[in-house]
Amino acid sequence: MTLSDRQLEELRQALRSGAAAPLVMAAGRLSPAEWAQLLSQLPPHELPIVTRRLPPERRAAIVAELPPTVGADLVARLPRPEGAALLGALDPDDAADLLARLPGGVLTELLGALPEGRAARLRQLLAYPADSAGGRMTPQFVAVLPDLTADQAIAAIRQVAHEAETIYSVYVVDGAQAFLGVLSLHALVTAPPGTPVRELMVPDAVSVRVDTDQEVAARLLMRRNLLALPVTDEGGRLVGIITEDDVADVLEEEATEDFQRLGGSQPLETPYRRASVWLLFRKRLPWLLALFVAEAYTGNVMRYFEDTLGQVVALSFFIPLLLGTGGNIGSQITTTLVRAMAVDDLSLRDLRWILGKEFVVGLVIGAVMALIAFLRAKLLHVGADVGTVVALAIAAISIWSSVVAAVLPLLLRKLRLDPTVVSAPFITTLVDGTGLVIYFLIARAVLQL
Repeated sequence: MTLSDRQLEELRQALRSGAAAPLVMAAGRLSPAEWAQLLSQLPPHELPIVTRRLPPERRAAIVAELPPTVGADLVARLPRPEGAALLGALDPDDAADLLARLPGGVLTELLGALPEGRAARLRQLLAYPADSAGGRMTPQFVAVLPDLTADQAIAAIRQVAHEAETIYSVYVVDGAQAFLGVLSLHALVTAPPGTPVRELMVPDAVSVRVDTDQEVAARLLMRRNLLALPVTDEGGRLVGIITEDDVADVLEEEATEDFQRLGGSQPLETPYRRASVWLLFRKRLPWLLALFVAEAYTGNVMRYFEDTLGQVVALSFFIPLLLGTGGNIGSQITTTLVRAMAVDDLSLRDLRWILGKEFVVGLVIGAVMALIAFLRAKLLHVGADVGTVVALAIAAISIWSSVVAAVLPLLLRKLRLDPTVVSAPFITTLVDGTGLVIYFLIARAVLQL
């Protein structure tokens, strides 16, 4: 049951004051994700106090649902024994995710406060890049030898099931931990007791290496409709798995970063509610400065065609219309293509097809916009010759913007650059200057200036 806004506000006050009754009331009604959302709205300095008041049996599950930066901040603010105890209760992949966001000194202290076996496992996970399959995997999986029978495998699984993140997929390895195949728990429990695991497993099952990009691994798991994806090291040994909940986190993070980059801002590593003014300033200013410098060439174009504008002042009336149209068309296409590329719907081999499609769309849109622009010129009581210039220019700019926006994201992907950097502001800046050149060249030709 979801709490009402009034009840949520009462719960916030209870969390701050330590009142027990509202907390007991909410303990069984809020999921860990709902608890985490509520905690994320609290000031950072209140988190350690509030965490101690959470139901002890649900504390780790709630912290695991916090955004990693918030969870890391919480662990860093707790006394080291408490922080270490909380990390010890989390799944290894969740704990490593928090530790990776901590300063080196705090990280070392917390690892030193953990049992040596747990600390060694976390150090192994922290050795992988955070955005790789190795950085996302959990080492808690169920593996059996191929020579076991079905009933022997079930008995072995029963002994370690409480430590594994999932038991629905069972992995088959040899004595050296080399990955051989996978079998479902359903196939195992429905097979005759004496059937060898080797006969039940699916050999050469799909897997990824530890250095695979996390988004590639997530897309592969979704595309194959798997419950978990095995991760192997350079020698082919099974070292972990990526589960469905990991995939949801990866795709949400990647989508958030893409949207922020498309808006001309560097991605935030923390929820917006907790982002300081200084952080937002640092993330937004570099792109704005780059676009400011790039936009300067638009002024150079205006200066170059100063004589043209001086002869026909009415041409200046339509500059905002032309530039706005070109930038909007480019932004629409870029956003659509970047998203299609993110879900592996497009690649560079589709360039000719995409270019042809967007050229036709740009042509049709340009024709419609040209007619509207000509009528607009009539309403402003400018001459038919200027109206013709505006109509031709807006048609040409529509086509040009469509071509540029269709080509650039794919070319950047080919160059191994993030296509999301071709953001709406970047396309607008590029089309602004080139659109003015097109406009004034058409004006010179039609008006014989």
